[in-house]
Amino acid sequence: MTVTLRKEGFVGVLTLERPDVFNCLNLDTLVTLRGRIADIALDRDIRAVIVTGSGDKAFCTGADLKERRNMSPQQVQVYIRTIRDTFTELEKLPKPVIAAINGLALGGGTELALACDLRIMSENAQMGLTETALGIIPGAGGTQRLPRLVGKGIAKELIFSARRVLPDEAWRIGLVNRVVAAEKLMENAYELAEEIAANAPLALAQAKFAIDCGLEVDLASGLQVESNAYQLLIPTKDRLEGLEAFQQKRKPAYRGE
Repeated sequence: MTVTLRKEGFVGVLTLERPDVFNCLNLDTLVTLRGRIADIALDRDIRAVIVTGSGDKAFCTGADLKERRNMSPQQVQVYIRTIRDTFTELEKLPKPVIAAINGLALGGGTELALACDLRIMSENAQMGLTETALGIIPGAGGTQRLPRLVGKGIAKELIFSARRVLPDEAWRIGLVNRVVAAEKLMENAYELAEEIAANAPLALAQAKFAIDCGLEVDLASGLQVESNAYQLLIPTKDRLEGLEAFQQKRKPAYRGE
């Protein structure tokens, strides 16, 4: 199996299972990943997601270039559309998604991490949009998501130079949220995922929607997006449970209703 999904409590863990080829993405892996993402979208028991790679060498090194060399131009078009759409579906999951970057994350691997909501990077990892060194450009959202995250100037420098980004710089420029020791990476990712999953799932979904949509419009429109998202939560059972739990000084038991 090229991609596995396992559940631990309210946390789902998506793992790319091709360590022998640095977890690169052939077409079969993308199709499988897309199916796993669809499963997560429908699973109410999963409230937060971790994405990582198998082994200790690579998170994901992007496209399977061995497969790509044998593709016709039309097949390349299908591949690019598939990887772009798959990452977009991951980004649009109504649940927070954490990338646990355990090793090399190059090209499409960095784009996969950018499609996640949060990024935790191992001290041994490297990131980079290296496509211009191969005569192409990032084609799975890198030219769009990177400048929205780190700013246009830094994004242009990284994409134009195709250089690799080490953990200290990645944290400094805001490419990742945290840098941790390699042996603590998954523990740290689980702790954050469980902290998130303890909150109301409907509220998490609306908060994610409001942030992501609001960034694409002017402030006045963004405030309206936020207001609409808030209104959807007023009649929910979880909102009442949150109030009761606060009054009773206990942890809330959210049900996603």
